[in-house]
Amino acid sequence: MPVITTEDGNGSGGEQRVNQPEDLELMIAVQQGEVGKMGTLFERHHARIYNFCHRMTGSQAASEDLVQEAFMRALKYRQTFRGDADFLPWLYRLARNVCNDYFEKNQRFPITGEDLPEGVSPDPSALDNAQQKEQVCLLREALLRLPVERREVLILSRFEYRHYDEIAQLLGCSVGAVKVRVHRAMNQLRETYRELLKESES
Repeated sequence: MPVITTEDGNGSGGEQRVNQPEDLELMIAVQQGEVGKMGTLFERHHARIYNFCHRMTGSQAASEDLVQEAFMRALKYRQTFRGDADFLPWLYRLARNVCNDYFEKNQRFPITGEDLPEGVSPDPSALDNAQQKEQVCLLREALLRLPVERREVLILSRFEYRHYDEIAQLLGCSVGAVKVRVHRAMNQLRETYRELLKESES
């Protein structure tokens, strides 16, 4: 199975935490009526939220709409943001909500051949480009076939590189529970990938 890359595999690799003081200052300014500052927050974080939505839904078009909706809700519900809280977990929570609303309206969604997920690399074996692309496509399909809860925790930990404590805050559970969920999700992903691989070879 293609390798989902992280630095150390514990949700602390990849990019560093993006909980910068500027985010807090900008969001407080938005709460105080400077709503134009939401545009700066959008520029800083829309790509990150888009990637999350895209990996959750598998749809480029839907993800573009969901990103817009997430930031619209950030503006609408700006007074619910606590000044002593982290901005990104709060924003991810809004993104989760808009994705969940999407799933409720679209019980089934297409698994398409859109952009391949970032953060995926093939095993270091002598595979040609066609084989590499096929394996990555199978991995992407396997990810989309996981239950939403397991897909979400893998995306956050293995693609978004969120730390386990951040994921725990986002999901409202303990760090230990996050580790268990990631472990179970990885096992199911491997099993689903193997099943898809057998189907493709039959």
